[in-house]
Order: sequence, then C-alpha cells, then structure tokens
Amino acid sequence: MRNTCFLISAASAILLMSAQAQTPTPPEAPPAQAPAGTPAAPATPPPAPPSAWTKYGTDFSILLDGYVDGNFNHPDSGFNQLRNFDVRSDNVHLSMAKFTIDHGPAPFGFHLDVGFGQTFDIIHATDRDGEGMKYIEQAFVSLKPKSWKGFQVDAGKFVTSAGAEVIESNANWNYSRSILFAYAIPYYHLGLRTSFPVGTHFTGGVQLVNGWNNVKDNNSGKTVGLVGTYTWKKLSWSNNYYSGPEKDHTNQGFRNLYDTTFLFTPSEKINYYVNFDYGRDKNIGRGSQQWVGVAAAARFAIGKKYAFAPRVEWFNDADGFTTGTVQRLKEVTFTGEYKVNNWLLSRLEFRDDFSNQAFFDKEGGRSSKHQPTILLGMVAFFGPKK
Repeated sequence: MRNTCFLISAASAILLMSAQAQTPTPPEAPPAQAPAGTPAAPATPPPAPPSAWTKYGTDFSILLDGYVDGNFNHPDSGFNQLRNFDVRSDNVHLSMAKFTIDHGPAPFGFHLDVGFGQTFDIIHATDRDGEGMKYIEQAFVSLKPKSWKGFQVDAGKFVTSAGAEVIESNANWNYSRSILFAYAIPYYHLGLRTSFPVGTHFTGGVQLVNGWNNVKDNNSGKTVGLVGTYTWKKLSWSNNYYSGPEKDHTNQGFRNLYDTTFLFTPSEKINYYVNFDYGRDKNIGRGSQQWVGVAAAARFAIGKKYAFAPRVEWFNDADGFTTGTVQRLKEVTFTGEYKVNNWLLSRLEFRDDFSNQAFFDKEGGRSSKHQPTILLGMVAFFGPKK
C-alpha cells in the first residue's frame, strides 16, 4: 500500500508541476483600426479545419484507459469489491484499450467498438456463448432515411440505454462507476432498437433484444425495452423499462427493471444528476428477488482544465440477487480532474464503500464493513472533437 500511495502521490505531483510549468500564451497584437465611418463587418468564424480522424464521413478514434489503485483494507485477494472496472487493488493496471469506427446514418450507417482489457473481460463475464464477441463492445448498423422524419433503426450489439453512466470513463464525471451501474442494470444487448422524435421535447424508442448481456439468448423468449427522454433547455428526464425472461431454458420468471435519470445543466460550469433504479426478478413458483437504489452526483468545472465531482449513493440488495449478499450499501466518491491537454485526462479519486454487513475483505483473512480506496486514473483519447 505504501508503494501504491507513493506512485499515486508522485504521479499527481508530476501532473501539478506540468500544469504550473506550462508556457503562458503571449498577448495578441491589437487589431488594426478601420477608418472612421467605415461600417463594421459582421464577425464570421473561420471554418473548422478537417479532422485527421475523419475520412469520407467516417470517424475513427482510439481510447486508452489505465489506473493505479490503493486499497486501505489491503485485501489478500488483490481485488476491490463492488467495483466493475477498477477492480485491481494496490496495483497498476490497463483497464481498456479500444478502437472505434463510426459512420452516422445518412441514410445508412454503422458503429464498431473493438478492444481488449479488464473492462472487456468483465462486460462479457456472464455471456457463456459469446466468446467470439468478447472483444466487441458494440457492433451495429443503422438506417435513418430523411423521409422517416427522424425515425432510426439500429440492429446488432449495443450498450444498454439504462443508467446515468457509460462504460467509457472519460465520458463520465467520476473515474469509478456507481454501484447502480455495476449491479442494478445490464451492460449491453443484442437485437433491434428504434428511436423517434415526438414533438419538440420528447424522443421515444422501442427495443427487442435477446436479454441482459447475451449475444446468444438463453431461452426462446425476448426482452422488450421502452425508452423515453424529455429534453428542455437546462433539464432532461430519461426513462428506461426492460422486461423479459432471463432464466436458462425457460420463458417463465420475468425480470423487470425501471431506470430513470434527471440531469440538470444550469450552466456550463455546474451540472447535477439523480439516478434511480428498481429491479425485480420473479422466481418460478416462489416470490421474487428485488433490488433498489439511488445515486446523485455533481460536477463543478474550474476553468478549462480542472473539475471536481462528488457522488453519493444508496443501494438495497434486499434478497442478495445482484451482489450475492443480503445487504444495504452506501458509497461516497470525490473525484478531482485535470485535463493535461486535448487528448490526455487525469483523475485523482477517493472512494469509500459501506455495508451493513462485514462484506469487504481485509488483510489476513479479516473482513470489514467499509472499503476506502484512492485511485489515479489516466485516459488518453485520440479522435475527432465532438
């Protein structure tokens, strides 16, 4: 743990020194003055230069994600519990390396995410029949003719619509994912999905998929997803509902999930979200298993390079269905962000997980009701700016 903390401290110090050592931009010369009485010409922004990562309407990008983590419990297993991607404790680790090709539908399009690393292994851990797809996060084709007035159809493998966070850490506010993302919702689906605008504020969608984290379905039934998002100037409200049979070799015992997120964007500097999940898996002939949780997070931008993002959540695994233990969980996370340059992002994060059970491993085979960790994550992204 001392060596890990030293690595985190040293890396953080280097980042801060590099920020302070940046050469200041020289002041620009004052603009030339036009003769008196000359009418002012309207300001025309120069056209953006073409991106080297875009060719023939297709975007190409590369994502590299790694971290060094310290667990104050020093678990003998060497793993953090209740985490899905930052799972290695007291270690330096490559979480993910990914290559993406994206061509927007006009009217035909496609999207492909292919890569490797601990993240890809975890995403596909329960997909027993999808070994050949374990290196593919998404692979789908799209159709969106102009005559359909915004209606779009995607077919293939795609990430779930549920949740306030995504698999790529640089697209989230915190480096680690919430307990809700790890245990309340699926990662991906294979099947069909649609999206269509209704009026000026609502976009709906219907999905017909094989199930949760399945390339090949484990039964003959299908899971139906209903998606809807209301969007206003400074607020969006997303709702997702999935229902279908998820047990092996039977269509009995439906699993139902309701997921909703409120996203508040009062300014460019301050953002908030609240995410709620309720799940219920019906047993065959004897009751059901349920889980429920809520998470709230905020992001405060400090200039163009720095940000601070706290997160808190509560999760009740009432029947031990998702975590394997009947327990009530809490979690608090504090994430500091420094944007080194346009392609490199760093995050220093402290997180503590709490349970009403002695769930977390400690050094020497002992157990604890909480798990404090500290982490330094580095994410490099090469691709067109969005």
